[in-house]
Amino acid sequence: LMLRLTTRGHNASFVPVDDTFNPLMTRVLKNAVFCFLQLQFNNLQERQRHRIITQHRVQHQCVWRRTHPRLTMSLSNLMPAALKPKPRKQLKRNPQQTSYTSNDVPIPADFLSVPLPEDAPPVTLKKVDWSTSALPENGLLYAVVLDNVLTPQECAQLIRMAEDSATDRGDDGDEPWQPAMVNIGPGWEILEPEYRNSDRIIWDQQEVVDRLWERCRLAPGLEEQLRGVEGSSKPEKGEETRWVFDRFNKRMRFLKYQKGQFFRPHCDGSYGEEGEDGTVYQTHYTVHLYLNDSVAEVGKDKADLVGGATTFLSTDEKRRVDVDPKAGRVLIFQHRRLYHCGDDVVKGTKYTMRTDILYQLIRTKIKAEGDADCEGQRDSA
Repeated sequence: LMLRLTTRGHNASFVPVDDTFNPLMTRVLKNAVFCFLQLQFNNLQERQRHRIITQHRVQHQCVWRRTHPRLTMSLSNLMPAALKPKPRKQLKRNPQQTSYTSNDVPIPADFLSVPLPEDAPPVTLKKVDWSTSALPENGLLYAVVLDNVLTPQECAQLIRMAEDSATDRGDDGDEPWQPAMVNIGPGWEILEPEYRNSDRIIWDQQEVVDRLWERCRLAPGLEEQLRGVEGSSKPEKGEETRWVFDRFNKRMRFLKYQKGQFFRPHCDGSYGEEGEDGTVYQTHYTVHLYLNDSVAEVGKDKADLVGGATTFLSTDEKRRVDVDPKAGRVLIFQHRRLYHCGDDVVKGTKYTMRTDILYQLIRTKIKAEGDADCEGQRDSA
């Protein structure tokens, strides 16, 4: 019997499993960083396989998918059955190769204009102060809340434009919102409604996100904070590397959460691309735009949405910091190490849009000390 743990985007090797399997399973199931667990049955008889599968289905409330000669268990399935929404019958739950196209949608010249309309409140910035929160261990991690980036009218207009952009409209041809899937590799996604349950429209539109950035950068101090990132790229010998702000990612993921829908705890993964000239780009921050109000922010007389907060969590999921939806609010936070979820919507509908910030990798040659001295002598000659 062999075991493999799969984290988001990274596969580990299969390793032998002995009598420590049950304690190991218990530890794994408490660590939601792991996304999938695979068992490889090499020479076990079918009766033995069935016994193992049945045992762990009962002990750990697992749902197993047979992919001979392996069985894969999604750790996102580990929740009480009563909380599990029923998947749509017409949708396939096997890996699907995906690509996205969008309709051309006219963008009004005055949409998300800068400066703000005269009667609009100014864009404000509030950094999440982890030291005084329930998650002080996040002290060095960056998250910030911007308010008044869009007006409520602009939020409603953006939702309409997103719906007009949708080319995938389901079997009846009249529904722009389709179930959100989970990325499992470049160009591949899978439906996992026990882990991610919402509807989505994907719209690639650089002009809109450029205008969104122009609004965001009105917040005092934000541009300076996001100017550069200490990257994870390994420099070649004799060079230094750094990541420099380039642009907002053109891919906008519009999300619609209705009663009972959610996004279970996770950390956001980074996306990378390479330009035609070989320039390397990678995302380091998530940009989350809320498109309607919640009761928690504006009161029950002005909103119908209850629940649906973006919730930062401790690793044991016992402590939390909530950011509640508010029309025109933008939450920006680093991908790395910020464990979070989209809380269940209790009532009403939640509309959001998510994109990322792309950074360019800059490589700089390091001059040897002798070269620097010679250069200095030439300059002074």
